Amino acid sequence: MADPQARQLRALVVDYGGVLTSPLQDTMRSFCEDDEIDTATFLRVIREWLGASFGSDAAVHPVHALERGEIAIPDFERELARRLTTHDGRPVEPEGLLGRMFAGFSKQQPMFDVVRSARKHGLRTALLSNSWGMEYPREEWDEIFDAVVISGEVGMRKPEPAIYRYAADKLGVEPAECVFVDDLGTNIKGAVGVGMVGVRFVSAEQAIDELEALFGLVLR
Repeated sequence: MADPQARQLRALVVDYGGVLTSPLQDTMRSFCEDDEIDTATFLRVIREWLGASFGSDAAVHPVHALERGEIAIPDFERELARRLTTHDGRPVEPEGLLGRMFAGFSKQQPMFDVVRSARKHGLRTALLSNSWGMEYPREEWDEIFDAVVISGEVGMRKPEPAIYRYAADKLGVEPAECVFVDDLGTNIKGAVGVGMVGVRFVSAEQAIDELEALFGLVLR
């Protein structure tokens, strides 16, 4: 990969769940506890449904279809609920399942502040998120994002190369001019594959340190 310092970086692209919010794992754990769902079963089903990120089998995985907007949310919820079990054997209520699943997300304020600061410094900013049919709280998005790319709204998903190029195009920049932040290594690999600089989110402090070093700006 080319040295990021040897090129002009003009844009910051960030993931939503796990970057602008509390960790996805914590949210899923809370969901299982609140709905009294067997966590091991839930994780096994999700792993099976995610499947390989690329290849001929990718299109048939329900999670991939959901992220691309190819399956109706109620259909996904019914099929997922059918495969889950509660600790005492009761059926899982399918209606509103995805809403309950992500209800535990809390805002990662330092990362919102960083995106806002980056935009004030003249950087182009975008959100790039794989959606599980959730309702995003978009109240302040106009203030911090120049572009918003939600997988289910554009028919593509991370880590497919096309969605990264699409996000860069929406910003009016080249992929090589973008820094992309995500908490999943697979998605970072996809971004780097099209020429973006990838920052793997572990904590807000770590990510902000890396972004300040890459852009040569104070962002906090």
